[in-house]
Amino acid sequence: MRPCGRRLIVLCGWGGWCGCELGFLGLLSEQAESGFVRPGLRVRICLPGAYSVYILGMSIRHGLLALLEGGPRYGSRLRSEFESRTGSTWPLNIGQVYTTLSRLERDGMVTQEEVDEAGHDLYAITEEGRAELRTWFGTPVDRSRPPRDELAIKLAMAVGAPGVDIRDIIQSQRHHTLKAMQDYTRLKAQALTDGPAGRAEVAWLLVLEQLIFQAEAEARWLNHCEMRLVRLAEDAEAEPPAAEGLPPTISTVPSAADRPHARN
Repeated sequence: MRPCGRRLIVLCGWGGWCGCELGFLGLLSEQAESGFVRPGLRVRICLPGAYSVYILGMSIRHGLLALLEGGPRYGSRLRSEFESRTGSTWPLNIGQVYTTLSRLERDGMVTQEEVDEAGHDLYAITEEGRAELRTWFGTPVDRSRPPRDELAIKLAMAVGAPGVDIRDIIQSQRHHTLKAMQDYTRLKAQALTDGPAGRAEVAWLLVLEQLIFQAEAEARWLNHCEMRLVRLAEDAEAEPPAAEGLPPTISTVPSAADRPHARN
């Protein structure tokens, strides 16, 4: 398989899609269903830099069900409405949408209905799909097993690493995080001045504000990390060296006058 340089998406741990290698979809789906690809992993497949696989969790699956609750829809409309609700924060391609719809239809949660006047295949939610959607809305998101955070791992590995100044890493990341927060804040201000907010705009604001709060929390955490490192350095400077097990220094070697005289 030749690398195309595009991102390959794994949906809910059981599917994938790539615009140039459609045959890879079935292969990856079989691997995922057999447990080769597990939800929560971010891995690379094939050659280095060729394909990046991201597990998106169940949000797309249930997001499409939520949109279908408003009435039958076709694939491209579902994609545009999903991106409108999230402000294109998590863009979808049409292959992802139809892969998810196919799985939902297989699981009995959606059904394919008649074709509309424009020739689009319409999908509708079933009672089983509505029950699944109610369960999703009523179940808290599991935070007991947080995903791996690259920044946290990077800082943890940088502590004590030879030739690495962790303060430089913190300062560089903080600059990037604050810039992202400013960009999100600017987008929020623009959205608020565009006029009365409908449901789609409010949904986008909720997502945008979450990104702002996450960036703020990350910036505070980076400040905390920097202060902890400063205290660690200060404590190391203030702590006297341990005398036990060390060779005697000049000041601790007894003088000739203090030495006991050998007995004849």
